[in-house]
Amino acid sequence: MSELRDRMIRDMAVRGLARRTHETYIAAVVRLAKYYRRSPDQLTNDEVQAYLAHLILERKLSWSTCSQAANAFRFLYHVTLGHPRTDFHVPLPKQPQKLPEILSREEVWRLLAAPRIRAIGCCSPPSTPPACASVKPSRSG
Repeated sequence: MSELRDRMIRDMAVRGLARRTHETYIAAVVRLAKYYRRSPDQLTNDEVQAYLAHLILERKLSWSTCSQAANAFRFLYHVTLGHPRTDFHVPLPKQPQKLPEILSREEVWRLLAAPRIRAIGCCSPPSTPPACASVKPSRSG
């Protein structure tokens, strides 16, 4: 793979990719070749996609690691080897759903009372809301 590696490194250098990107992409391609025990230029797009699925499902690597590997393979196949454009797919990570924070009555009272307390010069809010805070206003007609 050394001739292929040299071509890929030269292509990355010509395009101005960072040294760390060189290292990351080459390492991803080396792992792909070791996995199949064949040179990457002898692999099909389906085999590369199956390898990405292996990284995600079996090795349980992070989304960013798998995405970097997919970018390395895109670069190798499209730029260095000149294959037609094929998109190696890495599914987007699931975004955790965040539940809203629910405040207690005391916390709401402190938040609402704080501007009033600062305006009148008190140094601390009352420890409990006044009794009138829980009374609903009456409707007078």
